[in-house]
Amino acid sequence: MQDEQAVSVTERHGDIPEEPPPAADEASSQGAGPARVRAMVLVAMAATFMAMMDSYIVNVAIPSIRADLGASVSAVEMTVGGYILVYGLFLVTGGRLGDIVGYRRMFLVGLGLFTLASLACGIAPNPELLIVFRCVQGFSAALFFPQILSIIQTSFVGAKRDRALALFGVTIGLAAITGQLIGGVLVQADLFGWGWRPIFLVNLPVGLATIIGAALTMPGLKGAHRPRLDLPGVGLLTAALLLLSFPLAEGRTIGWPVWCFVMMVLSIPVFVAFGLWERRLQANGGQPLVSPALLGLRGYRSGNAVFLAFFACNAGLFFVLAVQLQSGLGYTALQSGLLFAPLGVAFTAVSLFVPRIVAKLGLHILTVGYALNALGYLVLLVTALLAGDGLTGPVLIPALVLIGVGQGLGVSPLLGTALAEVPPQEAGSAAGVLETVGQLGMSVGIALVGLLYFSTLGDSTSQHGYTHAFTVTLVLNLVLSLLALVFVPPLRKAAAAQMAAAAAT
Repeated sequence: MQDEQAVSVTERHGDIPEEPPPAADEASSQGAGPARVRAMVLVAMAATFMAMMDSYIVNVAIPSIRADLGASVSAVEMTVGGYILVYGLFLVTGGRLGDIVGYRRMFLVGLGLFTLASLACGIAPNPELLIVFRCVQGFSAALFFPQILSIIQTSFVGAKRDRALALFGVTIGLAAITGQLIGGVLVQADLFGWGWRPIFLVNLPVGLATIIGAALTMPGLKGAHRPRLDLPGVGLLTAALLLLSFPLAEGRTIGWPVWCFVMMVLSIPVFVAFGLWERRLQANGGQPLVSPALLGLRGYRSGNAVFLAFFACNAGLFFVLAVQLQSGLGYTALQSGLLFAPLGVAFTAVSLFVPRIVAKLGLHILTVGYALNALGYLVLLVTALLAGDGLTGPVLIPALVLIGVGQGLGVSPLLGTALAEVPPQEAGSAAGVLETVGQLGMSVGIALVGLLYFSTLGDSTSQHGYTHAFTVTLVLNLVLSLLALVFVPPLRKAAAAQMAAAAAT
């Protein structure tokens, strides 16, 4: 077990060309006092929470938005999908821009734009403008989110970096889990008679406080050699992701016309063209948007696969569960949100003990975590089958708690393990790729799980119809959770090999 203890991402190797270490235009956290370091971490986690929470918080507000703005189903779903779509399109580019102009500068620009876009969403007078402002939110989140990991990678060393990465992973999972709970509370509270609008306006005080905190605490780190933005690579990757993601986000609501499948097929040659261009650019001494050597790292490839399957499973469940609870069982937004609380509490509680568990299990904690996650989905499916038309929200709680326990064990160490072989100078683009894959997984999960759910439901409005559709959908969720588990062993073994190699040298 000793060779698979927690992997420090301080030591790395690989075929990626080395660059000089990052240079700080301000003091890094290594020279800062403990209070400033804690404040910097708090600022980074607050921004992380906002970006991830806004991927989920709108779900429970869909009925309220439809009633207030007279929005169609497709329009209100685009308020969810538009954010995820644009966010995923520009994450890699946002990561590289941070490498170019400085991580803190790009963090502040993106966070400022995100805060303004949140205000615009909160006062949007019609569905069309709400969709536009949600897309701006997604774009601005893509600018600041990759900088968080880059700042962690370049500002901390050794065990401190590992703890910061673990906290980063916990914050991502907690935001995803509690987003709908927070949304439900805010919608139900109907603050000042504003209905759904506080789910966006809540970002204003948090965003402003985070901007001030970042300006005071974050170091302005960037590469010693200023890279140039690979504009052809940006264009090709954005086009490929758009061709794949847009049909996934919109196909179900518009009845899957032929052009949706044509777009997805066309994404394949564009992805190939992007890969060929990146290889050619690197061979000619240029600086590609995504280093081709990254995909040669076994652990990094496996980490991306886990991200894809896990976020597809997670987003798919949260989407249909919110619909099932409110439309199928008649729960309010608050009641629906509160039913996510046990999962969130389990996730948070277990995450606090992850460092102690890692000390005993090493990276086998990933296997245990994702196995328990899959077991939770199996228990959820069995519960739905046994309950039948008597299905209620409370009977789902034991399975949701088990899912939360598994995710608490698996999510926290995932990010650091996936990046164990990645050199620090590639942190921005590598983190952008991981998050892009995660956002793509969310789109895939919502599209596939939503398609199965609503296809099975058909025109039925009875509780039996909703329960049957939910039960059938849980089979797909179980398959996705098992798929995430399949890629854990190669990820774990690659990280262990990396640590062994580092210890040998």
